[in-house]
Amino acid sequence: MSLTESRTVNSTQARNAILRCFRAKRPVFLWGPPGIGKSELIGGIADSGDMGNTYMIDLRMPLLEPTDLRGIPYYNKEENNMSWAPPVDLPDEAMASQYDTIILFLDEMNAAAPAVQASGYQLILNRRVGQYTLPDNVVIVAAGNRESDKGVTYRMPSPLANRFVHLEMNAEFDSWFTWAVDNNINSDVVGYLQFAKQDLFDFDPKNSSRAFATPRAWTFVSELISDDTLDDETLLNLVAGTVGEGLALKFTAHRKIASDLPNPTDILNGSVTELTSSEISAMYSLTISMCYELQESYKKLGDDKKWHGMADNF
Repeated sequence: MSLTESRTVNSTQARNAILRCFRAKRPVFLWGPPGIGKSELIGGIADSGDMGNTYMIDLRMPLLEPTDLRGIPYYNKEENNMSWAPPVDLPDEAMASQYDTIILFLDEMNAAAPAVQASGYQLILNRRVGQYTLPDNVVIVAAGNRESDKGVTYRMPSPLANRFVHLEMNAEFDSWFTWAVDNNINSDVVGYLQFAKQDLFDFDPKNSSRAFATPRAWTFVSELISDDTLDDETLLNLVAGTVGEGLALKFTAHRKIASDLPNPTDILNGSVTELTSSEISAMYSLTISMCYELQESYKKLGDDKKWHGMADNF
Protein backbone atom coordinates (compact mmCIF):
# COMPACT_ATOMS: atom_id res chain seq x y z
CA MET A 1 0.00 0.00 0.00
CA SER A 2 1.35 3.41 -0.91
CA LEU A 3 1.66 6.36 1.44
CA THR A 4 -1.17 8.22 -0.28
CA GLU A 5 -3.54 5.27 0.20
CA SER A 6 -2.91 5.09 3.96
CA ARG A 7 -2.76 8.80 4.80
CA THR A 8 -5.60 9.99 7.03
CA VAL A 9 -6.75 13.41 8.24
CA ASN A 10 -8.68 14.53 11.29
CA SER A 11 -11.94 16.45 10.98
CA THR A 12 -10.23 19.86 11.17
CA GLN A 13 -7.77 18.96 8.42
CA ALA A 14 -10.55 17.44 6.33
CA ARG A 15 -12.62 20.61 6.72
CA ASN A 16 -9.77 22.84 5.52
CA ALA A 17 -9.07 20.59 2.53
CA ILE A 18 -12.75 20.38 1.56
CA LEU A 19 -13.14 24.16 1.66
CA ARG A 20 -10.11 24.51 -0.64
CA CYS A 21 -11.63 21.98 -3.05
CA PHE A 22 -14.92 23.85 -2.98
CA ARG A 23 -13.24 27.12 -3.89
CA ALA A 24 -11.39 25.39 -6.72
CA LYS A 25 -14.61 23.65 -7.88
CA ARG A 26 -12.92 20.24 -7.49
CA PRO A 27 -15.16 17.31 -6.45
CA VAL A 28 -13.96 15.68 -3.23
CA PHE A 29 -14.65 12.23 -1.76
CA LEU A 30 -14.54 11.83 2.02
CA TRP A 31 -13.78 8.27 3.12
CA GLY A 32 -13.97 6.86 6.63
CA PRO A 33 -15.38 4.18 8.92
CA PRO A 34 -18.99 4.40 10.08
CA GLY A 35 -20.00 6.88 12.72
CA ILE A 36 -17.01 9.24 12.71
CA GLY A 37 -19.00 12.26 11.57
CA LYS A 38 -18.52 12.55 7.81
CA SER A 39 -22.07 13.76 7.18
CA GLU A 40 -21.95 16.07 10.20
CA LEU A 41 -18.73 17.61 8.91
CA ILE A 42 -20.28 18.48 5.55
CA GLY A 43 -23.41 19.80 7.25
CA GLY A 44 -21.25 21.91 9.55
CA ILE A 45 -19.48 23.46 6.57
CA ALA A 46 -22.85 24.33 5.05
CA ASP A 47 -24.02 25.95 8.29
CA SER A 48 -20.79 27.81 9.01
CA GLY A 49 -21.17 30.56 6.43
CA ASP A 50 -17.58 30.04 5.20
CA MET A 51 -18.94 29.76 1.67
CA GLY A 52 -21.43 32.59 2.09
CA ASN A 53 -25.16 31.95 2.12
CA THR A 54 -25.11 28.18 1.59
CA TYR A 55 -27.74 25.54 0.87
CA MET A 56 -26.99 21.82 0.99
CA ILE A 57 -28.67 19.16 -1.12
CA ASP A 58 -28.20 15.78 0.58
CA LEU A 59 -28.69 12.86 -1.81
CA ARG A 60 -28.52 9.35 -0.33
CA MET A 61 -27.11 7.59 -3.34
CA PRO A 62 -28.16 3.99 -2.53
CA LEU A 63 -31.80 5.13 -2.65
CA LEU A 64 -31.51 6.55 -6.18
CA GLU A 65 -32.07 5.12 -9.64
CA PRO A 66 -29.92 6.20 -12.61
CA THR A 67 -32.81 8.32 -13.91
CA ASP A 68 -32.82 10.32 -10.66
CA LEU A 69 -29.57 11.92 -11.85
CA ARG A 70 -29.97 11.58 -15.61
CA GLY A 71 -33.61 12.61 -15.79
CA ILE A 72 -36.46 10.91 -17.65
CA PRO A 73 -36.91 10.99 -21.46
CA TYR A 74 -40.13 12.22 -23.00
CA TYR A 75 -41.40 12.94 -26.49
CA ASN A 76 -41.11 16.61 -27.41
CA LYS A 77 -43.88 17.04 -29.97
CA GLU A 78 -42.89 20.63 -30.75
CA GLU A 79 -39.40 19.60 -31.90
CA ASN A 80 -40.34 16.05 -32.86
CA ASN A 81 -37.57 14.46 -30.84
CA MET A 82 -36.82 12.98 -27.46
CA SER A 83 -36.04 15.43 -24.67
CA TRP A 84 -35.05 14.85 -21.07
CA ALA A 85 -36.96 16.10 -18.05
CA PRO A 86 -34.28 17.40 -15.65
CA PRO A 87 -34.01 15.69 -12.24
CA VAL A 88 -36.01 17.46 -9.55
CA ASP A 89 -33.36 16.98 -6.85
CA LEU A 90 -30.70 18.92 -8.72
CA PRO A 91 -30.77 22.74 -8.59
CA ASP A 92 -31.81 24.87 -11.53
CA GLU A 93 -30.54 28.40 -12.23
CA ALA A 94 -33.50 30.03 -10.50
CA MET A 95 -32.84 28.16 -7.27
CA ALA A 96 -29.07 28.64 -7.47
CA SER A 97 -29.47 32.42 -7.81
CA GLN A 98 -30.86 32.55 -4.25
CA TYR A 99 -27.58 31.37 -2.68
CA ASP A 100 -23.88 32.10 -2.79
CA THR A 101 -23.08 28.37 -2.73
CA ILE A 102 -25.01 25.14 -3.12
CA ILE A 103 -23.34 22.00 -1.79
CA LEU A 104 -24.36 18.87 -3.66
CA PHE A 105 -23.64 16.11 -1.13
CA LEU A 106 -23.63 12.59 -2.59
CA ASP A 107 -23.70 10.57 0.62
CA GLU A 108 -22.88 6.83 0.68
CA MET A 109 -21.74 7.18 -2.91
CA ASN A 110 -19.95 3.83 -3.13
CA ALA A 111 -22.93 2.01 -1.60
CA ALA A 112 -24.97 2.92 -4.68
CA ALA A 113 -25.44 0.37 -7.44
CA PRO A 114 -22.85 0.57 -10.24
CA ALA A 115 -25.45 1.90 -12.67
CA VAL A 116 -26.18 4.83 -10.32
CA GLN A 117 -22.47 5.53 -9.89
CA ALA A 118 -22.02 5.46 -13.66
CA SER A 119 -24.80 8.02 -14.09
CA GLY A 120 -22.72 10.41 -11.99
CA TYR A 121 -19.56 10.24 -14.16
CA GLN A 122 -20.37 13.16 -16.40
CA LEU A 123 -22.09 15.18 -13.66
CA ILE A 124 -19.09 14.94 -11.33
CA LEU A 125 -16.33 15.72 -13.80
CA ASN A 126 -18.00 17.84 -16.48
CA ARG A 127 -20.71 19.38 -14.25
CA ARG A 128 -23.40 18.33 -16.65
CA VAL A 129 -25.39 15.26 -17.55
CA GLY A 130 -27.37 15.11 -20.77
CA GLN A 131 -29.13 18.43 -21.28
CA TYR A 132 -28.76 19.44 -17.63
CA THR A 133 -25.87 21.67 -16.48
CA LEU A 134 -24.93 22.41 -12.88
CA PRO A 135 -25.11 26.14 -12.03
CA ASP A 136 -21.70 27.76 -11.49
CA ASN A 137 -22.11 28.10 -7.71
CA VAL A 138 -22.70 24.36 -7.10
CA VAL A 139 -19.87 22.39 -5.46
CA ILE A 140 -19.74 18.60 -5.17
CA VAL A 141 -18.70 16.41 -2.27
CA ALA A 142 -19.28 12.69 -1.81
CA ALA A 143 -18.76 10.39 1.17
CA GLY A 144 -18.67 6.69 1.88
CA ASN A 145 -17.30 3.88 3.98
CA ARG A 146 -14.16 1.99 3.06
CA GLU A 147 -14.38 -1.49 1.60
CA SER A 148 -12.53 -2.79 4.67
CA ASP A 149 -15.37 -1.61 6.92
CA LYS A 150 -17.49 -4.58 5.78
CA GLY A 151 -20.47 -2.39 4.97
CA VAL A 152 -22.57 -2.53 1.82
CA THR A 153 -20.20 -1.09 -0.77
CA TYR A 154 -19.40 -1.51 -4.43
CA ARG A 155 -15.90 -1.10 -5.71
CA MET A 156 -15.67 2.34 -7.25
CA PRO A 157 -14.73 2.21 -10.93
CA SER A 158 -11.32 3.74 -11.61
CA PRO A 159 -12.67 6.33 -14.10
CA LEU A 160 -15.05 7.63 -11.41
CA ALA A 161 -12.44 7.49 -8.64
CA ASN A 162 -10.08 9.57 -10.76
CA ARG A 163 -12.64 12.36 -10.87
CA PHE A 164 -12.34 13.03 -7.10
CA VAL A 165 -9.85 14.44 -4.63
CA HIS A 166 -9.80 11.66 -2.00
CA LEU A 167 -9.55 12.27 1.76
CA GLU A 168 -9.71 9.57 4.42
CA MET A 169 -10.94 10.82 7.77
CA ASN A 170 -9.98 9.35 11.14
CA ALA A 171 -11.53 9.62 14.60
CA GLU A 172 -9.13 11.97 16.39
CA PHE A 173 -10.04 13.05 19.92
CA ASP A 174 -8.88 16.69 19.95
CA SER A 175 -10.96 17.63 16.90
CA TRP A 176 -13.97 15.78 18.29
CA PHE A 177 -13.53 17.48 21.68
CA THR A 178 -13.73 20.93 20.08
CA TRP A 179 -16.89 19.89 18.22
CA ALA A 180 -18.42 18.32 21.34
CA VAL A 181 -17.95 21.44 23.45
CA ASP A 182 -19.32 23.67 20.69
CA ASN A 183 -22.38 21.40 20.42
CA ASN A 184 -22.96 21.05 24.17
CA ILE A 185 -22.47 17.29 24.34
CA ASN A 186 -23.26 16.04 27.86
CA SER A 187 -20.43 16.87 30.25
CA ASP A 188 -20.32 13.30 31.61
CA VAL A 189 -19.67 11.97 28.11
CA VAL A 190 -17.02 14.58 27.33
CA GLY A 191 -15.42 14.20 30.75
CA TYR A 192 -15.25 10.42 30.52
CA LEU A 193 -13.73 10.49 27.05
CA GLN A 194 -11.27 13.20 28.10
CA PHE A 195 -10.04 10.62 30.62
CA ALA A 196 -10.36 7.57 28.33
CA LYS A 197 -9.67 8.97 24.86
CA GLN A 198 -9.17 5.52 23.39
CA ASP A 199 -12.86 4.78 24.01
CA LEU A 200 -14.04 7.43 21.56
CA PHE A 201 -13.79 4.94 18.71
CA ASP A 202 -13.42 1.17 18.97
CA PHE A 203 -14.94 -0.05 15.70
CA ASP A 204 -13.43 -3.32 14.47
CA PRO A 205 -14.88 -4.74 11.25
CA LYS A 206 -13.81 -8.23 12.37
CA ASN A 207 -15.89 -7.96 15.53
CA SER A 208 -19.46 -9.23 15.29
CA SER A 209 -20.77 -6.89 18.01
CA ARG A 210 -23.75 -4.85 16.85
CA ALA A 211 -22.99 -1.95 19.22
CA PHE A 212 -19.62 -0.21 19.18
CA ALA A 213 -18.22 3.17 20.12
CA THR A 214 -18.00 5.93 17.54
CA PRO A 215 -18.37 9.72 17.80
CA ARG A 216 -21.92 9.30 16.49
CA ALA A 217 -22.72 6.63 19.09
CA TRP A 218 -21.45 8.83 21.95
CA THR A 219 -23.71 11.62 20.69
CA PHE A 220 -26.61 9.17 21.04
CA VAL A 221 -25.45 8.40 24.61
CA SER A 222 -25.40 12.13 25.36
CA GLU A 223 -29.01 12.40 24.23
CA LEU A 224 -30.16 9.29 26.12
CA ILE A 225 -28.69 10.24 29.51
CA SER A 226 -30.28 13.69 29.43
CA ASP A 227 -33.43 12.09 30.90
CA ASP A 228 -32.91 12.18 34.68
CA THR A 229 -35.95 9.96 35.30
CA LEU A 230 -34.33 6.78 33.92
CA ASP A 231 -33.52 4.06 36.42
CA ASP A 232 -29.99 2.64 36.51
CA GLU A 233 -30.85 -0.62 34.79
CA THR A 234 -32.65 1.04 31.89
CA LEU A 235 -29.82 3.53 31.47
CA LEU A 236 -27.21 0.76 31.43
CA ASN A 237 -29.24 -1.18 28.84
CA LEU A 238 -29.50 1.88 26.60
CA VAL A 239 -25.81 2.78 26.83
CA ALA A 240 -24.78 -0.86 26.29
CA GLY A 241 -27.01 -0.99 23.22
CA THR A 242 -25.24 2.09 21.87
CA VAL A 243 -21.52 1.67 22.59
CA GLY A 244 -21.30 -1.95 23.80
CA GLU A 245 -21.56 -3.57 27.22
CA GLY A 246 -17.92 -3.19 28.24
CA LEU A 247 -17.80 0.55 27.71
CA ALA A 248 -21.29 0.94 29.17
CA LEU A 249 -20.14 -0.55 32.48
CA LYS A 250 -17.09 1.71 32.58
CA PHE A 251 -19.10 4.81 31.66
CA THR A 252 -21.94 4.25 34.14
CA ALA A 253 -19.42 3.60 36.95
CA HIS A 254 -17.71 6.89 36.06
CA ARG A 255 -21.04 8.68 36.02
CA LYS A 256 -21.98 7.50 39.50
CA ILE A 257 -18.75 8.95 40.86
CA ALA A 258 -19.22 12.21 38.93
CA SER A 259 -22.76 12.58 40.29
CA ASP A 260 -21.39 12.89 43.84
CA LEU A 261 -19.42 16.00 42.97
CA PRO A 262 -20.81 19.46 43.81
CA ASN A 263 -22.77 21.59 41.40
CA PRO A 264 -20.39 23.59 39.18
CA THR A 265 -22.41 26.75 39.88
CA ASP A 266 -21.67 26.42 43.59
CA ILE A 267 -17.94 26.19 42.86
CA LEU A 268 -17.97 29.21 40.56
CA ASN A 269 -19.89 31.41 43.02
CA GLY A 270 -17.65 30.39 45.92
CA SER A 271 -20.21 28.37 47.89
CA VAL A 272 -18.00 25.28 47.63
CA THR A 273 -14.25 25.66 48.11
CA GLU A 274 -13.11 22.08 48.72
CA LEU A 275 -13.63 18.74 46.97
CA THR A 276 -13.80 15.42 48.77
CA SER A 277 -13.32 13.25 45.65
CA SER A 278 -10.05 12.88 43.81
CA GLU A 279 -11.23 10.52 41.07
CA ILE A 280 -9.51 11.73 37.90
CA SER A 281 -12.29 10.89 35.43
CA ALA A 282 -14.83 12.68 37.63
CA MET A 283 -12.56 15.73 37.76
CA TYR A 284 -12.66 15.87 33.97
CA SER A 285 -16.48 15.83 34.01
CA LEU A 286 -16.58 18.56 36.63
CA THR A 287 -14.16 20.69 34.64
CA ILE A 288 -16.28 20.34 31.49
CA SER A 289 -19.42 21.19 33.48
CA MET A 290 -17.75 24.33 34.80
CA CYS A 291 -16.71 25.29 31.26
CA TYR A 292 -20.30 24.89 30.08
CA GLU A 293 -21.50 27.01 33.00
CA LEU A 294 -18.97 29.74 32.18
CA GLN A 295 -19.90 29.56 28.51
CA GLU A 296 -23.58 30.01 29.35
CA SER A 297 -22.80 32.92 31.69
CA TYR A 298 -20.71 34.56 29.00
CA LYS A 299 -23.56 34.25 26.49
CA LYS A 300 -25.97 35.79 28.98
CA LEU A 301 -23.52 38.62 29.64
CA GLY A 302 -23.27 39.24 25.90
CA ASP A 303 -27.07 39.31 25.57
CA ASP A 304 -27.32 41.75 28.51
CA LYS A 305 -24.73 44.05 26.93
CA LYS A 306 -26.57 43.89 23.62
CA TRP A 307 -29.86 44.72 25.36
CA HIS A 308 -28.36 47.61 27.31
CA GLY A 309 -26.79 48.94 24.14
CA MET A 310 -30.18 48.85 22.41
CA ALA A 311 -31.81 50.51 25.44
CA ASP A 312 -29.36 53.38 25.32
CA ASN A 313 -30.75 54.30 21.89
CA PHE A 314 -34.22 54.99 23.26
